[in-house]
Amino acid sequence: MTIYALSSGPGISGVAVIRISGKETSEILKLLTKGNLPKPRVATIKKIIDPNSAELIDEGIILWFPGPESYTGEDMAELHTHGSKAVIEAIHRALGDTKKCRLAEPGEFTKIAFQNGKINLLKAESISDLISSETEIQRKQAINIMTGKSSEVYHDLRERLIKALSNIEAKIDFPEEDIPKKIISEIKKNVDYVIEKIQKILNDQKVGERIREGFKIAIIGPPNSGKSSLLNYLSKREAAIVSEIAGTTRDVIETHLNLDGYPVILSDTAGIRNSKNEIEKKGIKIALNRAEDADLKIVMISSKNRYFTDVLKGLLEKNAILVINKSELTKGKVDAKFKRYNPILISIKKKINLNKLLFKIKNKLKNKFLNSHDILITRERHRENLKNCAYHLERFQKKNSLNDFDKAAEDLRLATRHLGMIVGEVGVEELLGSIFNDFCIGK
Repeated sequence: MTIYALSSGPGISGVAVIRISGKETSEILKLLTKGNLPKPRVATIKKIIDPNSAELIDEGIILWFPGPESYTGEDMAELHTHGSKAVIEAIHRALGDTKKCRLAEPGEFTKIAFQNGKINLLKAESISDLISSETEIQRKQAINIMTGKSSEVYHDLRERLIKALSNIEAKIDFPEEDIPKKIISEIKKNVDYVIEKIQKILNDQKVGERIREGFKIAIIGPPNSGKSSLLNYLSKREAAIVSEIAGTTRDVIETHLNLDGYPVILSDTAGIRNSKNEIEKKGIKIALNRAEDADLKIVMISSKNRYFTDVLKGLLEKNAILVINKSELTKGKVDAKFKRYNPILISIKKKINLNKLLFKIKNKLKNKFLNSHDILITRERHRENLKNCAYHLERFQKKNSLNDFDKAAEDLRLATRHLGMIVGEVGVEELLGSIFNDFCIGK
C-alpha cells in the first residue's frame, strides 16, 4: 500500500516536507494538484487541492520520483509546503481521505528501500545514526558507514568464505576427486585471513558503540567531596542536588554532554563510605558497579575530609583521574601519599584548576577515539555476529584438518551466514522491526 508521512521535523517551520511512496503515488499527485504529473526530479510549483472539497490547501514545490530511481525504489513524491501545523494536518487529512494510502510507520520508507535492494542493513543503520547524531564525531562515524567502507570490508570477507565453501562442497559432491594442493592452500589462507581480520576488528575497545551511545564517565568518592557540584559544573546546569548533608545522593544521576564533539554520559554516584543504612548501602553498591562499567573514573576526595579507602585506591588505574577538591583549604599543598596518583587539585567553589581538569578529561577522550575512523563495529549485533563467525571458523579449522569435510562445511556455512547477517544479506527478518522502529516516522 502507498504510504505518506511528514519527513521534516515536527513543529512550526518555514518549509515542511511530506513524503509519499508506493504504486498509487502518481494517481495521488494528480488528485492533489488537479493536473498532470510534473517532470521527474524537477522542482515544480503547484497548487495543492483537497480532492474532496476542491479547496486550496497550499501552494508549494512538488518533486516526482518515478521508481525504481527513487529512495525507496518505488514511485515516490515529496510535497514541500509551508510548515504550519494547520497546513500539514490539512494535507495529511486529504491524503488519508483518498483511501489510497495510509500513514507510514516509523522507519518504513527506509525499510522499503532496504527490502527493494536500494541500501543494505549497515547503511540503513547509519542513516538512523546520522539522524540522531548530536556531536561531530557521531556525525562523522555515521557518514563513514554510509559511504560503504564497512560494507566493502564485510563483503570481501564473506566472498573469501564463499569461495572456500564452494571448494569444500565440490569435494563433498565429488569425493572420488582429489582437491589440488593449491586449492587446499588457498582455503586455509582465506580462512586464516578472515579470522585474523575479525580478531583485529573485535579488538577495538568498543569505540564505535561508545561514539553512538556516549563515553561513560563516573564521578566516585566519599560523601561531601563535591561530586554533585562537579557534575553541575560540567553540565552547566543544576542537574544534581548539592547539600552538606552526607548521603544526599543515593542513586546515580546521569547527564549527557557534548565535550568538543565527543558524546559523554556523566554519572554522579552515591558517596562511598561505611554505612549501616540499607538504602545508602544499595546506593554505594550501584556506585561501585557504575565505576566498574565506566570508561573513565573521576575519583574525587576533599582536602578537608580525606576519606581515602582501599576501595577508592583500587579504582585508580590508567582509566582514572584523582581529583582533590577544596584545595584552597590546604593552600594547594598535596600530601605525599597522593603524589603517586598525579592528582589534580581543584576548587569548585573558587573556580581553581577546573579548566585543567576539563583539559585532562578531553585528552582522555581524544586518546580513546584516536583511531575512530577505522572502526567497523557500531552495534552489539555486529560484534556478536563477528564473534560467532570467528567461533565457527575455528571449529572449521579443527574439523577440516581431520578431513571431516561434511561437518567442516557446515561450520563454514554458519560462519558465512553470520557475516551476511551484518549487512543484511541473509536471515535478518527478525531484526528489521527493532532496527527500523528507532527511525522517525517520515524516514
